[in-house]
Amino acid sequence: MATVRVARLADLTPGQPQRAEIGGAAIVLARVGDQVFACGDTCAHKGGPLSGGKLTGTRLACPWHGWMYDVRTGECVFPGRGARVPTYPVRVEADEVFVECP
Repeated sequence: MATVRVARLADLTPGQPQRAEIGGAAIVLARVGDQVFACGDTCAHKGGPLSGGKLTGTRLACPWHGWMYDVRTGECVFPGRGARVPTYPVRVEADEVFVECP
């Protein structure tokens, strides 16, 4: 797996999802308190951009139809039909955010 610097921690606002690209693939970064999570930016339902959605705690809602994902696991928690988005390990070092991707 490759580790890629994607942002500065100071540039990520808690509760505000942010889109990033790694090797042409879109991901969404979600800062929850002092933790940062990374998952795929495309909703499993109809392909909506999760980075344009609303983050409440660790739940990220797709702006198109409201499907909700847990940013820690990628699991769809509403409507709970077994869908998921990929998640990626995140590491924060000296205000730099790194994401591991395949």
